[in-house]
Amino acid sequence: PQPPPRQSLLQAYAKFSGAPLTVNTIGNSWRAPKGDVPVLISEDIVISQPAKILNFLRKQKYNADYELSAKQGADTLAYIALLEEKLLPALLHTFWVEAENYCSVTKPWFASRIAFPLSLYLPGKMSREALNRILLTRGGPPLYSLTEVEAQIYRDAKECLNLLSKRLGTSQFFFGDTPTTLDAFVFGFLAPIYKVCFPRVQLQEHLKQLPNLCRFCDDILTCYFRLTVSGHSPAGQDTADANLQKLTQLVNKESNLIEKMDDNLRKSPQHPPRKLTTLKLAAGGEESSPLNRLSP
Repeated sequence: PQPPPRQSLLQAYAKFSGAPLTVNTIGNSWRAPKGDVPVLISEDIVISQPAKILNFLRKQKYNADYELSAKQGADTLAYIALLEEKLLPALLHTFWVEAENYCSVTKPWFASRIAFPLSLYLPGKMSREALNRILLTRGGPPLYSLTEVEAQIYRDAKECLNLLSKRLGTSQFFFGDTPTTLDAFVFGFLAPIYKVCFPRVQLQEHLKQLPNLCRFCDDILTCYFRLTVSGHSPAGQDTADANLQKLTQLVNKESNLIEKMDDNLRKSPQHPPRKLTTLKLAAGGEESSPLNRLSP
């Protein structure tokens, strides 16, 4: 299944780096390579995986990380790995497996953007693939039942959100006052949780109790996507869970390992990040950013 973060993180990265992208909606997902979206098309080049798209943009000197040190680059990779391991399973479950959310929001939402007859088939296929992915990565001992797996992935996701909140602190972005790849990834993961109106909202409720992460999302939506953000009044920040320290140690350990393995992540000169850049939508797109509805 297409994880919700993909489109939002790529659009955020393009905004941060100043990459001149035009956003088009693909009504028939079979037009994309192997049905994989989003897709970047540049002249006769077609790129379909987020990591490859980001690498392509960096090679074109649109690099949001050009001022980062090697240590900060290693931190970025470590936190991205943490997001993929700890937060993504809960995000997939929230969108594709939780029955009320899937039936009332995800299925009709995706089906409305996919041409008939694919609209009758693909949402169910993506739901099954999401469940299989969760069980494949989390369904082994000591977690045997689906209920146990669900409880664990949401515990992990909340711990990850707590760690992100602690790492961000009072800063505007994760490495100061300029957004980077890590900010794009975190925004890509958080924005769908934060903005989509689900009937089952346990992860969303936890996020809204972390005011600095809510402010982080609001600032990016307002400054880079020119969206009017409705007021939110999150409660006070939760006390860090007992496992928060372990997660911090895990990130630090992975960051140090990556730093030793990578001599220099960004050698070539780059365009400086641009603030308040915009993405143009092709004809037929919404007047505001697609993130206004976080469409797939």
